[in-house]
Amino acid sequence: MFINILKSDLLMSLSEAVDLISPLVANHHKQVACIAYYLSLELGYSHDAQIELVYAAALHDIGITSLTDRLSTLKFDYYEDKQGHCEKGYLLLNTYKSFSDIAKIVRYHHTMWNYGRCNGYGGETIPYSSHVLHIADRISVLMKNDRSILMQAEDIRNSILETKGTQFVPELVDAFLNVSKKEYFWLDSITVFSSLPFHGLFEREVYSINEKEFHDVTKLYSTIIDFRSPFTATHSAGVAHSAQALAQLTGFSQRDSDLMKTAGLIHDLGKLAVPTEILEKPSSLNKEEYNIVKTHTYYTNKILLKVQDFNTIREWGAFHHERLDGKGYPFHLSARDLSVGSRIMAVVDVFVAITEDRPYRRGMEMDQALQVLRNMVSTALDGEIVNLLVKNIVNVNAIRITAQKEASAAYRLTQKTALLAY
Repeated sequence: MFINILKSDLLMSLSEAVDLISPLVANHHKQVACIAYYLSLELGYSHDAQIELVYAAALHDIGITSLTDRLSTLKFDYYEDKQGHCEKGYLLLNTYKSFSDIAKIVRYHHTMWNYGRCNGYGGETIPYSSHVLHIADRISVLMKNDRSILMQAEDIRNSILETKGTQFVPELVDAFLNVSKKEYFWLDSITVFSSLPFHGLFEREVYSINEKEFHDVTKLYSTIIDFRSPFTATHSAGVAHSAQALAQLTGFSQRDSDLMKTAGLIHDLGKLAVPTEILEKPSSLNKEEYNIVKTHTYYTNKILLKVQDFNTIREWGAFHHERLDGKGYPFHLSARDLSVGSRIMAVVDVFVAITEDRPYRRGMEMDQALQVLRNMVSTALDGEIVNLLVKNIVNVNAIRITAQKEASAAYRLTQKTALLAY
């Protein structure tokens, strides 16, 4: 089976997800992509080079895990000696071979020009587009929402000019000074319409992927979600493999069981909107924090709506906090609205959540966990699916444990690789 997908849908949906973490950075990636696009036009980039740059701009801060770190990058003179989030972003994007060129651009997007004396890791050549992305990002952080952008334009131009040769490539500063003479550049950069200036680039970007490639793409989504924190690094893997096993026991075909696994991998995509400070809190959440966490399924649904051919896994993944009695969240769907796939995901999510360790508590013993599931039958969870899990708990739990151990090892390896790269 082959699936036709717009590559731009995949990348821009991820871009929107990363910007959910705070209103202060809302649409930052789109704004940087818009600025980078106009610079690429000024520089005479080819069509393919423009696409690559825009994609990198749309995902450049994907390696940032905490709200504190994200807000620190909004300072114009921000610099990291060890390039922490740049390297993490590179490692994450480089896990999917189709994004390897984008990953290289992201890796060096905070590298200062330093009069041409900048170098990549191990003597690696820094892509020119990394320098374009760097200046586009810094132009963006100078833009403020509390003043007319046209009133800010001259101050921003002067700030960029002052760092010509030190932070930024002189040619790029000149290109910016030229394109920024035009009011539409500024107005397009702050106006977020559904159709952005660079969307015309993507018309030829429809491509077919087979089921394995489809799984690899969604695994990238999962990796980005889970690797934000050691406490979430194993959750999606546990849910995905347990849901696949339970789907097979329910009578799903091999293809649909595999789709269930995929849905499990990205069921918490909306948690990109939840700061790691909350995810890693070593005590119970207060009401405000809990309400922030409750938004994640809404955003999972909203983000996946933008990707063609994701409807089935969106439905199975995004509704895992709905209840049969209609008292779940965020849509308050009831039994008549919830498919078998959505019901399986709801059962598995509870099962994995209560049996795994969390920052503020140890996982439950199995007898206690099964009693919790039984107590939720009819009001929240489907009784037949709970009974099926209970009957096969030894096998399903073994699958969960193995998947989570492998995910934990992968997380530690990625962190070690990032440290060695420094």
